[in-house]
Amino acid sequence: MIQESRLIYRQPTTADVQRYYDIFADPQTNLYNPFGPITGIEVAEKNIEKTIAHWAAYGFGAWAVATTEHPEDVIGFGGIQYKMYGADERLNLGYRFREASWGRGYATEMAKHAIEMAFNTLRLPEVFAIVRPVNKPSIHVLEKSGMVLTGRLDDVPGQEWSLVYKIASSR
Repeated sequence: MIQESRLIYRQPTTADVQRYYDIFADPQTNLYNPFGPITGIEVAEKNIEKTIAHWAAYGFGAWAVATTEHPEDVIGFGGIQYKMYGADERLNLGYRFREASWGRGYATEMAKHAIEMAFNTLRLPEVFAIVRPVNKPSIHVLEKSGMVLTGRLDDVPGQEWSLVYKIASSR
């Protein structure tokens, strides 16, 4: 567990399945997701299991995020983990927060912490992020976190290509 001034980051567990489902099944948190909300609790179980397996394989992964004021109340999930970008595996920054937590800078704070951890603790060379072109709030988070647009990715058949953002370590 990592605690900062406003946020707590911890490894997700199977006890987080319902929290994960509540966030990822919410239509509001999926406004820019071309696949829409997850369709059942079993999808949440599978995704949490994948995150737990990533932690076991690499020693890091997406976090369950809570505020220091209410540490038992998960407000979102996010962080870095490996993801396929077409045929290439890249270190991906991703996040999703409950609507009630939007507009408070939590996503940017989490993104900056994840990038800092990737570079300073894990000594990884670069971090990528994929975002839909219409998702202006998420683009803003990525840019405030120091990431720059580096390309596009045809990752959703029949849809406009996603934007690919990147930040490289200064080492």
